[in-house]
Amino acid sequence: MKTFRDLLNSDSVFVFDGAVGTRLYDKGVYINRSYDELNLTAPDLVREVHEEYIKAGADIIETNSFGATRHKLQPYGLEGKIRDINLAAAKIAREAAGENILVAAAIGPLGIRIEPFGPTSFDEAKDLYREQVEALVEGGVDLFILETFSELSVIEQAIRAVRELSDLPIIAQMAIQMDGNTSFGTSPEVFTKRLNELDVDVIGVNCGMGPNHVLTALEKMRSVTSKPLSAQPNAGLPRDVQGRQFYMGSPEYMAEFSRRFVQAGAKFVGGCCGTTPTHIKLIATAIRADSPRQAAQTFVKQSVTVADLTPTEIEVVDPEARSNWSRKIARGEFVTSVEVLPPKGCDAQKTLDSIRLLKDAGVDAVNIPDGPRAQTRMSAQATAVLVEREIGIEAVLHYCCRDRNLLGMMSDLLGAAALGLHNLLIITGDPPKMGPYPDATAVFDIDSIGLTNMANKLNHGLDIGNNPIGRPTEFSIGVGVNPGAVNLDEEIRRFEWKVEAGAEYAITQPVFDTEQLRTFLDRISHVKIPIVAGIWPLVSFRNAEFLHNEVPGVNVTNEILERMRIASDKGKEEAREEGINIARESLLEVRDVIAGVQVSAPFGNVKYALQVFDALSEPPALAGSQA
Repeated sequence: MKTFRDLLNSDSVFVFDGAVGTRLYDKGVYINRSYDELNLTAPDLVREVHEEYIKAGADIIETNSFGATRHKLQPYGLEGKIRDINLAAAKIAREAAGENILVAAAIGPLGIRIEPFGPTSFDEAKDLYREQVEALVEGGVDLFILETFSELSVIEQAIRAVRELSDLPIIAQMAIQMDGNTSFGTSPEVFTKRLNELDVDVIGVNCGMGPNHVLTALEKMRSVTSKPLSAQPNAGLPRDVQGRQFYMGSPEYMAEFSRRFVQAGAKFVGGCCGTTPTHIKLIATAIRADSPRQAAQTFVKQSVTVADLTPTEIEVVDPEARSNWSRKIARGEFVTSVEVLPPKGCDAQKTLDSIRLLKDAGVDAVNIPDGPRAQTRMSAQATAVLVEREIGIEAVLHYCCRDRNLLGMMSDLLGAAALGLHNLLIITGDPPKMGPYPDATAVFDIDSIGLTNMANKLNHGLDIGNNPIGRPTEFSIGVGVNPGAVNLDEEIRRFEWKVEAGAEYAITQPVFDTEQLRTFLDRISHVKIPIVAGIWPLVSFRNAEFLHNEVPGVNVTNEILERMRIASDKGKEEAREEGINIARESLLEVRDVIAGVQVSAPFGNVKYALQVFDALSEPPALAGSQA
C-alpha cells in the first residue's frame, strides 16, 4: 500500500472526498445532532458515506471527526466521550478504506477564542487538540488534515499537538471569505508564508467560498511557497430552500474548476460543504483525464512571521509623542485623572460644565467609562470627543468588549483615532444581567487581552489579520487590574498577558485596602508598566456597604466601614467629609508606589473628587505619619 509521502513524491494529482456532513444531512440527520457522535450511534451510516466517496473515485477519505474536540462536544454532553468518538471515527474510515485508500484524520477549529484574542492560552488549546489527536493516531490514520481554520494562532496549536504525538504528514488548510482573506482579514500570502515555516507537508484552502475565490487564493499562495497545495472549496454559497440549505455549485462546474486548481499548482483536490459523491466523481474523471504534472514552480524563500509584518514604511509613534497623558506616563511623571460618567441622555452640557472645573484645577485627564454596570448612557466615545473638543482636557476613553463584535471594535478604534482620541483604557466589560436590561445580549467576541492586542497592532499599522492600514494609530494603551480579585493568581496571569499584548499602563479597581494594594504591587513588580490607583470617595455608610458587598473585586476594610457608619449616624455632610478624608489618606499611603491616581466623582460631583487631590499638596514625608 502506498503511503501519503509516496503521493507527495509522485507527479500525479490526487482526489479527496467531499462533505461528510452534507451527506449525513441528506440522509436525514438534522443539524441539531452531533455528527461526530454518529461514529458511536450510527457507525454503519458513517461507513456508508465513506464508501460512497470511495466508489466515486476519492483517493483519500476524511474521518468523521471535524468537531470532535472537548468544547464542541460539550453542548451535547459528550465531552467524556472524546476518545471513543475519535477512535471510532478513525476505525470506521479505516475499515471502509481497505488497502488502497488513505485515511486523513479531520480536525477543525476549537470554536473558542485563544490568546491573543481570548482567555484560552496556546498550551491549553494545544492540549485540547492532543485529546483528539491521540485517539485518531490510535485508530490508524495515515495523515492529518487540519481544515477550515481562520486564525493562524489556532491552527498552530493543532500542528503542535500533532507533532507532539506523531510524525504523520499534515495538510494545513485555511478558510477564506468573500474578500479573499480569512475572517480575521489574513491574506493568502500571509497565512501561506507562516504555514510554510511550520512542520506541515501541504498547504491549502477549503470551505468558506466556492471554487472561484479558492482559485484566486491558490494563485497567490503558489507565489510564496514551494510546498504542495490543496483545494477543497464549497459547492458555491448555500441558499435556503424551504428551510433547508442547498449548495448550488453543480458537479460539472466544480469539475471544470478542479482542472484550473491543478493548473494553479494544486496537487490535492476535493470538496467541502455541499459537495456530494456526484461532484467527486466528475472531479476525479476530469483530473485523471488530463493526467497533469505539477506546473513549474518559482519560489523565493522568505523567513517572515506574522509578527514581523509591520510595513517598513511605517514609523510607530513614540509614547511620548502620542498625548500629554501618554508623555507623562512614559516619563514617569505623576498623573491625575477623574472618572466622570457619560450623560444619561443626549444633552451633555451639564457633564461638560462639571468637567470644565477639572481643567481649571489642572487635572491631567478625565476618564469616561463605557457603559459601567451595563447601564444605558451616551456612548463613551462621543462623550470623549465632546470633552476634548469643547473643554480642551484630554479624555481617557474606557472601551469594553461587551457590546461589539470583532469588526465593530476595529471600526470603533479606527474611528476614535480619526477623531483624535489617543488614550484608551481597555476592559472586558460588565455583563448585561448586571444592568436594567438583563435580556440584552452580550457579544464578548474577544476579551480585554485580545482587544489590547488589537490596539497594539493598530499602533504598528496592522489590522487583526496583519494587513497594513496605512498610517498607524497613536493610542496610549491602558488596561484594568484588580488587586482585590478573588482568584489573585488568575488576575496576575491575565495581567501579564495584557502587558505581553501591548499594555503600557494600568488603572486599578477602587482601592480601600492600601495594604492589599502594596502586596499586589510587590507580586507584579516583575511587570514593568506604571500602575495608576483608583481612589473612590465614599459618601455614606450605605455606599460603602454597597461597594463592599455588591461590586465584584472591591474590598472595603472593616475599619473604613466602621468609620463611615459612625459618620453617617451624624449626618450626610459628616459622612461625605469622612469619605473624602479616607480617600485622601489612602492616596497618601500609596503615593510612593503608584504612577498616578484616578479619582471617581461620586454621583457626578467633581468637587468631591477635587478635594481628594488636596492630599497631593502635602509633603510626601507626611504619608508615613498618616499611615
